[in-house]
Amino acid sequence: MSNNYEPTLPMDVFERYLTEALQIYAPASPTLRNAMEYSVSTGGKRFRPMLLLTTALFGKGNVEDAFPAAAALEWIHTYSLIHDDLPAMDDDDFRRGKPTTHKQFNEAVAILAGDALLTAAFTMILNQESISYEKRVLLAKALGEAAGPNGMVAGQMNDIEGEEKELSLEQLAAIHQKKTGELIEYALYAGCLLADVPVNATTSLRSYGKHLGLAYQIHNDLKDVLLDTDDSGKEAGRDQVLGKNTYPSLLGVSGAAERLETEIQAAENELEKIRLGADAAVVNVEYLDVLHQLLEYVKIDSGV
Repeated sequence: MSNNYEPTLPMDVFERYLTEALQIYAPASPTLRNAMEYSVSTGGKRFRPMLLLTTALFGKGNVEDAFPAAAALEWIHTYSLIHDDLPAMDDDDFRRGKPTTHKQFNEAVAILAGDALLTAAFTMILNQESISYEKRVLLAKALGEAAGPNGMVAGQMNDIEGEEKELSLEQLAAIHQKKTGELIEYALYAGCLLADVPVNATTSLRSYGKHLGLAYQIHNDLKDVLLDTDDSGKEAGRDQVLGKNTYPSLLGVSGAAERLETEIQAAENELEKIRLGADAAVVNVEYLDVLHQLLEYVKIDSGV
């Protein structure tokens, strides 16, 4: 392999897959499908799918076999944003600089679009005949656990119940691990499962995902404080208005930035551990560089 080799992700191909799959899984109602397509196509970073696809390529898996799980993950992430933005939740008018789904359509359509994305995600995984039935079941089971009442939804519930209360750092971290971290860790797990990544590397990659998930949330907390509405793509200062506990509110901006650096360093350490023990015959070590590059998103100087 050439020393000039640069690992790449087929994100253009995946992007087409992500939206074209909606034609297959949501054909019954044009209004519903339009709302789903609008929500999925508003310019997201595809951060979680990138993690999943990178991990599958690291394990020398067939990247197109990872598309359904990656799309399902993004659909569930999108559904959670649709519902988070509703008046009964965070009551946001803009997401990624565009009107939120309930503003573009209406509340009823937004709720149903979120419901449809959530349920179609599991159908897509279980329909995938290019992988074993056992892997399909494991992927669906793990996704349900990460997104459901013991994962993301529980984190959202705990976040709401914590408003106007003073939480400890440990309590806040537990909320964020569920609310944000579970789906990020799932991306690493799913990629490893699909590509049969060795156990030791899988353990370290999931640990990388835990630290990245917390860093991701701290980064979001800091953006809400440091950026204005035009730069962030959504109304700035909403966390304070809603009385949410955040890392800046508990530690101050500088303390939150220090905690962010600690989590990023811990994630980098896990990648280095994998690199030192990697067998080039089994894995594509170059894709560790992509996972390292994805950490740039949550850094203050580059991400914010």
